[in-house]
Amino acid sequence: MEAIYKLKANEINPNLMETIKKLFSGKEITITITTEPDETTYLTMNPANKKHLLDNIASEPTITFSAGEFDKHVEDLLKQSK
Repeated sequence: MEAIYKLKANEINPNLMETIKKLFSGKEITITITTEPDETTYLTMNPANKKHLLDNIASEPTITFSAGEFDKHVEDLLKQSK
């Protein structure tokens, strides 16, 4: 029998331990703890995928504006959303 629990470290509690004890009562078990890589790390693990992502980021158009222009743009967007 195999069970996989995916949870955050702060979700580990005595109830989980009791559940594991009941499920595997009398059996020898192995507990392995691993962490999941974050999305960016996962996507860039493959060199070809990393190159593709970086090329796409580099080809994105850039827009530069002042803080005042940004504030005006936000005001205009807020007015449009009402």
